[in-house]
Amino acid sequence: MLAAFLLPATSAEASAPLRTHAAARGKFIGAALATSPLANETSYRTIAATEFSQVTAENAMKWESTEPNQGQFTFSGADTIVNFATQNNQQVHGHTLIWHQQTPGWVQGLSASAMRTAIQNHISQVVGRYADNPAVTSWDVVNEVFDDNGGWRTSFWYNTLGQSFVADAFRAARAADPDARLCINDYNVEGINAKSTAMYNLVSSLRQQGVPVDCVGFQGHLAIQYGFPSDIQQNMQRFADLGVQVRVTELDIRMQMPRDSSKDTTQATYYRNVINACNAVTACAGVTIWGFTDKYSWVPDTFSGQGAALIYDENYQQKPAYTAVHDALAGGTSTDTTPPTAPGTPTSSNVTSNSATLTWTASTDSGGSGLAGYNVYREQGTTDTQLGQSTTNSINLTGLTPNTQYQVYVRARDGAGNLSSNSALATFTTQSGPSGGGCTATGTVQTQWNNGYVVQPVTVTNTGSSAITGWTVTFTLPAGHTLAGSWNASVTVSGQTVTAKNAAYNGNLAANASTSFGFQVTRPSGNTQTPSGYTCA
Repeated sequence: MLAAFLLPATSAEASAPLRTHAAARGKFIGAALATSPLANETSYRTIAATEFSQVTAENAMKWESTEPNQGQFTFSGADTIVNFATQNNQQVHGHTLIWHQQTPGWVQGLSASAMRTAIQNHISQVVGRYADNPAVTSWDVVNEVFDDNGGWRTSFWYNTLGQSFVADAFRAARAADPDARLCINDYNVEGINAKSTAMYNLVSSLRQQGVPVDCVGFQGHLAIQYGFPSDIQQNMQRFADLGVQVRVTELDIRMQMPRDSSKDTTQATYYRNVINACNAVTACAGVTIWGFTDKYSWVPDTFSGQGAALIYDENYQQKPAYTAVHDALAGGTSTDTTPPTAPGTPTSSNVTSNSATLTWTASTDSGGSGLAGYNVYREQGTTDTQLGQSTTNSINLTGLTPNTQYQVYVRARDGAGNLSSNSALATFTTQSGPSGGGCTATGTVQTQWNNGYVVQPVTVTNTGSSAITGWTVTFTLPAGHTLAGSWNASVTVSGQTVTAKNAAYNGNLAANASTSFGFQVTRPSGNTQTPSGYTCA
């Protein structure tokens, strides 16, 4: 999914809100929000709206809040968060679908088949409710599956279903919202250790199986008395190298009370280090702070004698930690307020059905902080979409829509977060797809049970002598069979005929190259038929 960011009306100044500086870097800066202070405190609402570009519901989207009784859903709290975000042009990160805590007792005692059905239904209803809402861009699908030694947590999920609940949950989430970014999330995985390595191995294995894990979340519940994970950037990068997005999802940095200036300084350094690590990793989408004011923090109730973990104090006053976050996003403590010159008009080349190369004349920067790079946007009315970032005066855009006109412009950014004015608009139209050769598709039944099955992989192979830029596979479901979910393809159903088209990231296939997708089907009990008639074009 291409994430839309609110563009600053003017260049980012040193006193600009956090979200302005984060947007200049192509990142988000987020906060977890609680519904009670959001409804009752003006200062809370104002800071939440002004400073942050992304929000997470602290509790309102968890299972006990959305489905306290089986089949009885309530979304009042979740809707409050989503409506607030919509009003303030913020992204929403859904938290959390599958977790061993804050899950009602009725779920925990289910049999394996009933629990699997409950997972499917819960995710379908909760994720599906917001699938068409552009504000809700991502979800923590599965939360905290490992113990601190890197073994599987012996939760009721694991005890009943084994490891399969993780893949089941991700596939259900993809079926409920094909466009949302789907994340796995845990704590004490910020640095390289046994637990983060177990997470790394799991994500690698799931993606190899076609399970749609798009994102890894590092919670970031740190404490100044335990030291800082100095290899956090290296750890982020190794996950990014798997092809996933990474993000810090629940950052807070607690201290032994009472608070003093020395502890504040250490805390500020830790916050700065986390932001800098995310800034340095292209695949790090942003950082979410778990709350923002010490007035509403889970820490004192959970960790005896500890607290003061957030960037505002109990009276909504900014702490040194706020300044550290601000300056790390803004590029340090620079007093540079002079934006770079506007880039030259972009020139398009190598335009295919889903990609294009843009090149422009470089900007110059005279403010002292130096030219940091460029942001590329698509003009789309009131809210333009950021298509990508580059540190040079060219970029290869991917994931574009075939046979579509794009009007694009470029803005330069400097080390202080100042953005230039827009370049002139350039227009290009992507080619129609697919093109370039023939293809075949072969489906393999991976697993099946009494009333359902998973086909994975469906292997798509380019059998032509030249590259193709897209593919379409059709196949037929037996009578009475219903598609329950799919991954790595865009799927539509007409009667019993299923049409699967390539996703943005797997349409380009060289001659003889292959890719794959998968799907899950429900069927009448006792029926052992599976799909047939796979064709590829």
